[in-house]
Amino acid sequence: MRFVNAAGRTVTLSVPDPRENLTAAEVEMAMNTVIGKNIFTSTGGDLTGIAGARIVERVTTDLIGG
Repeated sequence: MRFVNAAGRTVTLSVPDPRENLTAAEVEMAMNTVIGKNIFTSTGGDLTGIAGARIVERVTTDLIGG
């Protein structure tokens, strides 16, 4: 989840292992709750807006066991 802080900078919060069937509406509602309740702050001040959200998937392939 990417937020904008009071200084206008982007702040990223990562959630490990998010539920697979998340909807954009659910994520937006959660992000608005984080902003509205001032759950987090940053070096640039409180979170003031939503910059975006995405799910990042990574695949790791071992070439040599170990």
